[in-house]
Amino acid sequence: MMRAFEMGLQDGLASLRSANRPIPEPAANELLLKVHAACLNHRDLLALKGQYGAIKPEDRVPLSDGVGTIVGMGNAVSGFSEGQRIVAPHFVSWIDGLYSPAIFAQDLGISRNGWLAEYITIPANAAIVVPDNVNTESAATLAAAATTAWHCMVSFGGLKPSDLVLAPGTGGVSIVTLQLAKAMGAQVAITSSSDEKLETCRAIGADFTVNYRSHSDWPKALLEATGGRAADIVVDTVGLASIEQTIDASAPNGRIALIGGLAGMMDKAPNMSGILGKNLTLKGITSGSRAMMQEMLNLVAEKGIEPLVDSLFASDDAPAAYAHLASGNHMGKVMITFT
Repeated sequence: MMRAFEMGLQDGLASLRSANRPIPEPAANELLLKVHAACLNHRDLLALKGQYGAIKPEDRVPLSDGVGTIVGMGNAVSGFSEGQRIVAPHFVSWIDGLYSPAIFAQDLGISRNGWLAEYITIPANAAIVVPDNVNTESAATLAAAATTAWHCMVSFGGLKPSDLVLAPGTGGVSIVTLQLAKAMGAQVAITSSSDEKLETCRAIGADFTVNYRSHSDWPKALLEATGGRAADIVVDTVGLASIEQTIDASAPNGRIALIGGLAGMMDKAPNMSGILGKNLTLKGITSGSRAMMQEMLNLVAEKGIEPLVDSLFASDDAPAAYAHLASGNHMGKVMITFT
């Protein structure tokens, strides 16, 4: 038997429940992993509130980010050995190529059991071996946030060292965007409502920071800080409710990767005429493929990047980890560890 957490009724964060259940058996072409750590994302909060697609089975195990060690293999698995540390994209059927809505049928923590358990099974063709020089905590953070950031900046944005990347906010995606972009030689601008968080961003490499609470016209403040230079690539976690300001902060021929909606719903149709005047490209981004994750992990290993972990919670304290993420006081990733 193993300890796991289940999504329950999905009527709020209190619906998360602990359960003892059989250790899963790996099917053909699957790996069985002993989980070391898992990380939370904003969508995990939405799912427990019943706000992320259809209601899931009550016994669904959540969380899409994690790392584990191979302890078993199903029939027909080759190229792996027990004891290897493994990560995988949360869309485990998106191996390479273009996005398809069909990937949602195999989404760890949503349509397939995720990482918030002592053991997990994943398809072997989705698995990526963690390089020896990438520590276990760093590996656990990468599936959703870092792969999404890579998709936005590299696969879509075509990042060059001469680019300026804008990452609004200081959550997991924004912070790893900062770290990856700096490792590739680009400049990075970060916005936040917290001067303390902005100070931390500068300490880990941010070239420009703006407090959007202190500066209601933050695009103007950003341009003043950069000497008039706007963003070539925006990794936009905020959403369409602030798209007018995002357009104002974007450079001609810029690329806006829209990945979230933290600003909530729009109460009016936005004025998006600036897209035409600046010849901008706006694209919705949904995470990334195994191939993208492998490329990103190669850079993490090469450059010695250690994604920022805000806090660690023992598995017994998983509900507290959710509450901490919901408070908005985090910076970087919120992690749950298994002994």
